[in-house]
Amino acid sequence: MTLKVGIQLYSVRQALKAEPFSTLEKVAQAGYKYVEAANHDAMTDDGVGFGLSAKKMKEALDNLGLSIVGCHVNPLKLERLPAVLDYHQELGNKQIGCDIEFYPYEDMDYLLRRCELFNKVGEMCKLRGMRYYYHNHFQEFQKFGDKTVYEIIMENTDPNLVFIEMDTYWITRAGQDPLRLIEKYKDRLVLLHQKDFPKEAPQPIVMYDGVIERNLEITYPMFEDTKDPRCFTEIGTGVLPIQEIINTALKAPNLDYIILEQDHTNLDEIDSINTSMKAFQKYSGIEWI
Repeated sequence: MTLKVGIQLYSVRQALKAEPFSTLEKVAQAGYKYVEAANHDAMTDDGVGFGLSAKKMKEALDNLGLSIVGCHVNPLKLERLPAVLDYHQELGNKQIGCDIEFYPYEDMDYLLRRCELFNKVGEMCKLRGMRYYYHNHFQEFQKFGDKTVYEIIMENTDPNLVFIEMDTYWITRAGQDPLRLIEKYKDRLVLLHQKDFPKEAPQPIVMYDGVIERNLEITYPMFEDTKDPRCFTEIGTGVLPIQEIINTALKAPNLDYIILEQDHTNLDEIDSINTSMKAFQKYSGIEWI
């Protein structure tokens, strides 16, 4: 078994905004075949935010040899989801996810209502032959009592409706062991996000070791303010145990793709994903076609 390597298009978001088709062409030229989109404008008139019909978007992807294997959809609004799901079905995408929308985690009641929403979204996806997945950052490893938010989400969502996209970078920056969590939740793991942490960085690798207080209600501005761009490096050039992560993830029965993502870079975005492509080729257990 191998994992197919894809790219999260958030990695080239500025280039996409300026020249969408040219950027997709450069992504394909770099050697990527699989893409995950980041649709953070799902409340536009068409309910999807791409600005193109699904037919035209699919034609563009097909012509470039690109397949869409997931998409983050924010905000996650039930009244808009039918249009979003219609779009992605026509595009050939079989799963949508959500990431950063649902914190700060105000109290247990709030968190349980989010779990109820996730189940509803998962049901909507399942009825269409699709899947819904949840993507973590470091905040999910704050605690209510003796359980992390992540544990509470997993325990209060239906494993047949709510799947997960683990981000090993943010798991590590929460002071958690990504290998242990991949093993624990391998049956629900459908996408894996891989970033990398530089050998020299201005922050400790664990966010709670002096970067931000563990018990704060972390808002989105706080998240952005504490996310230092210098704490990201091209994937395969840093210190994360990527080969061990791949080896452990290969045991996940529903996992087909490992998705590279670059939140920030000192390079041109296209140069960055090319560098990650070349650096990532040293690992075993992966394929590009």
